[in-house]
Amino acid sequence: MHGHIIITGATGVIGTELALKLIARGEKVVVLARLPGVAARNIPGAAEYVQWDSSMESGEWADFINGAKAVIHLAGKPLLESRWTEAHKNECYASRILGTRHIVSAIAEAPEKPQVFISASAIGYYGSFSRCDDTPVMDESAPGGQDFLAKICIDWEKEALAAEKSGLRTVLLRTGIVLSTKGGMLQKMLPTFRLFLGGPIGSGLQCISWIHIDDEIAAILEALDNPVYRGAINLVSPTPASMKKFVGALAAVLDRPDQLQVPEFVVQLLMGEGGKYAVKGQNIKPGFLAAQHFRFSYPNLSDALADLIEHKK
Repeated sequence: MHGHIIITGATGVIGTELALKLIARGEKVVVLARLPGVAARNIPGAAEYVQWDSSMESGEWADFINGAKAVIHLAGKPLLESRWTEAHKNECYASRILGTRHIVSAIAEAPEKPQVFISASAIGYYGSFSRCDDTPVMDESAPGGQDFLAKICIDWEKEALAAEKSGLRTVLLRTGIVLSTKGGMLQKMLPTFRLFLGGPIGSGLQCISWIHIDDEIAAILEALDNPVYRGAINLVSPTPASMKKFVGALAAVLDRPDQLQVPEFVVQLLMGEGGKYAVKGQNIKPGFLAAQHFRFSYPNLSDALADLIEHKK
């Protein structure tokens, strides 16, 4: 097979939407998945569904690297889906570091290499901050942070950048909070708001650097198609909001109150150490996208939430 696009992490919210969009535009998509059967049900129309997980150094999956047009690597164990233990933290770290290392190694060994390697990262790279109003606005030139999430992202990106040694254009997707009713923060918040039980998490002063799922996919497609895109790219809207403003906008769209605050200690009881990250945020600017005059379909939070909820995106 030649000229195909490989995607890992295709069964996640971003990966599923991206794979379906690529298939719709006529691309040959090869899905690397831990459960190929599940991937085939969720993503009909791909050229191949191949067994892969982050621990696999080699196997049939590596053969598909040869002759691929691009590799889009989105896989990583969800960080905030369960209570943090040392084992959970180690699994989250290893899934990103080892998975990326094995993909890059397969690229290095492929006789006919892909043209571009697009690898997930996150705005956790910059560290975590408690207040929106006294958090520095950070673009891609800002230094990495010091906490656990920052360490994951920094080490993850180092593994991905090794693909440049094989001559590949390499893109690092520093993604913010992706808004979708199908997963992530918004999906988790909707049930409580619909039951009139919604409100800010923690102090409400932390910064939410968000992006509509449609803009996330559009930016990744632009990174795939446009050779100018390389290095770190912040995938966030140009209008971050405090948690308090975010829940206010969500309450207005749903016509629900937003008064029931979830105290920080409750979040930490539920999530362990992960709770301290759930009540913090980052004030991130899409510097690279702005320089490339990328057009956001949903730069406004209220418009983004209304579209997502009305169209069940």
